[in-house]
Amino acid sequence: MPVPRETFLSNVWRDGIFDNKVLFCTGGAGTICSMQVRAFVALGGNACITGRNPEKTERGAADIASVRPGAKVIGIVADVRDIKAMEAAAERCAKELGSIDFAIAGAAGNFLAPMAQLSSNAFRTVMEIDTLGSFHTAKAVMPYLVESVKKHKNSGKIERAGTGGRIIFISASFHFRGQPLQAHVMAAKAAVDQISSSVAMEYGPFGITSNVITPGPIAGTEGMERLSKQDEQSTKASKAIIPVGRWGEVKEIADATIYLFSDAGSYVNGVVLVVDGGQWRTTGADMGSTWKYPDFFLSGGVVEGVKGGKKSKL
Repeated sequence: MPVPRETFLSNVWRDGIFDNKVLFCTGGAGTICSMQVRAFVALGGNACITGRNPEKTERGAADIASVRPGAKVIGIVADVRDIKAMEAAAERCAKELGSIDFAIAGAAGNFLAPMAQLSSNAFRTVMEIDTLGSFHTAKAVMPYLVESVKKHKNSGKIERAGTGGRIIFISASFHFRGQPLQAHVMAAKAAVDQISSSVAMEYGPFGITSNVITPGPIAGTEGMERLSKQDEQSTKASKAIIPVGRWGEVKEIADATIYLFSDAGSYVNGVVLVVDGGQWRTTGADMGSTWKYPDFFLSGGVVEGVKGGKKSKL
């Protein structure tokens, strides 16, 4: 059954802005990446997604293609840990679809484990999928992105041929603040952020932009199902610590993607765009039961019982 457009894309974007353009996305059958690709295809583009599971990858490609009549979406089985496999996937994508104008390094692995129970192999696996996989993705697509940006200049002006030559890495915010049970992912995603920085600096002179999208807790995704308790009390507590008071929607990650790929994002390079409702900013918001976040602010309460408390003069 087709996914309703409003599920994966806001109505602010103009149809056709990615006509005749091609997106290459690793992990493209995942719940977040598939919606990013779906939004791109809905706006006129074609795409190639990669994954390790043949059935999931092929089914995901067919499902994404259904979003727009005439859309071409191919699924390629490839392991991001294998540079040769990634180079072959990129070559096939460019050959069958005509180019690679945009890329998303989205393949990732995660699970909860304290360091005491985290084996060397488990740590290595996440580092290889997330970090090495992101590096391999960039290496495989960069020659095609360089060619794309030659045709679709990053001039800051509205180019009739549209945009091209852009890559997005998918990261996480755990390493911003520190997160128990996530030593492997903190290490991997910190490295991913710096791979993007390197691409931004070294390929920026060619006209390419490289940025990171860091999703927060996104409702209905595989990550939330596997990494968080789904009972009512836990869900309420999780949402309470987010300043906007809710989990995100996949549409909000897709919208951020379209922004960075569109004319609107032409001068954005080397940035980590955190789409999490402000969650990572509330690390120090646990003020105890006396000044519970966010209830204290919503109530208009006054700090009392401490020498440093000040009453508002407003």
